[in-house]
Amino acid sequence: MPIRFFYEEIEFKLPNPVKIKKWLNLSAKKEKKAIRDISYIFCSDAFLLELNKKYLNHDTLTDIITFDESSEKTISGEIYISIDRVAENAYAYKCDFLIEVRRIMIHGVLHLCGYSDKRKSEKKRMRKKEDTYLSLWA
Repeated sequence: MPIRFFYEEIEFKLPNPVKIKKWLNLSAKKEKKAIRDISYIFCSDAFLLELNKKYLNHDTLTDIITFDESSEKTISGEIYISIDRVAENAYAYKCDFLIEVRRIMIHGVLHLCGYSDKRKSEKKRMRKKEDTYLSLWA
């Protein structure tokens, strides 16, 4: 069940990585999934924009890109998170930066569990799930 954290072009370091891993594993378990392998790559807007252009043909900033390698029972993949976007979102939504970091982290896990957020109803469902799993943080 390895969960690894990497950093590209930023100064940020994730606080409490052991606690984060326990929380992510618990959240996945509640989705009836086991984490096989997840790599979180925290990066800059510029770094993520290049990935967005190269792999998704999108020339826009985003807070997260998830590359899914999951199977039916286990989740696996790479989750790229722009710390610049997370900071801007936290400011815009008037919420704590580290809470927003955890929200986007669990958002990536939910994508690996098979959830989509393309339609309004799907976004609403994902937000509710994010809130549920954020409430497990203690």
